[in-house]
Amino acid sequence: MNAKILDAEINKFLPLLSLDQKKSLLDVMRSLISRGKKETRHISIEQYNIETEEALGQVAAGNYISHEELEKEMEQW
Repeated sequence: MNAKILDAEINKFLPLLSLDQKKSLLDVMRSLISRGKKETRHISIEQYNIETEEALGQVAAGNYISHEELEKEMEQW
């Protein structure tokens, strides 16, 4: 489906929504847009490799938490 078809579909349903539903939909749309902005952080391959090596070093040094330990910790939240 292309953008024009999606826009037409959305415009077809908007009049059917109540005011509260439109407000909720607008909140969702704003959330999606703001979330998308946060997720578009790009790093270079060099930076990616540096961060990966650092993370692997942390794991090799034993600086991590197992899945089971995390589950126990979460029970205390």
